[in-house]
Amino acid sequence: MINDKLNTLLANYAVVAHKTQNFHWYIKGHTFFNTHAKLEEFYDQMFDQIDEVAELVLQNGGQPLASMAGFLKAATIDEAEDGFKEVNALFATVKSDFESLRSLAADIKKDADAEDNYLVSAAMDEHIALLSKHIWMIGQSQM
Repeated sequence: MINDKLNTLLANYAVVAHKTQNFHWYIKGHTFFNTHAKLEEFYDQMFDQIDEVAELVLQNGGQPLASMAGFLKAATIDEAEDGFKEVNALFATVKSDFESLRSLAADIKKDADAEDNYLVSAAMDEHIALLSKHIWMIGQSQM
């Protein structure tokens, strides 16, 4: 059960990482340099999260998803279409995706705590903290 949820988190991270990279490619205008760099920072961190979640599944005796087809089938977050996006809309989407990731991480943490799975519980604390900081930062930029 917990490995199924971890695989959903893994799939969502993969989709959001690629979506954020897509946004990174399709940014233009006067905020280009700051937005381009911030989006790259986000997706670089997500690649680390992808690796960590896959290793958590393995440590729990499971099999992590590893193909794009598997990620897209298991993900609960949608991909982005190709093309340029308006910066405020782009960051609203990223914030919403981070909120979804955080919610799933919190749900996994509850399950891990119920199973006394301290490894997964502690890892989810780190995911929740990092995602919460990103959500706050994006929110501050949209005021």
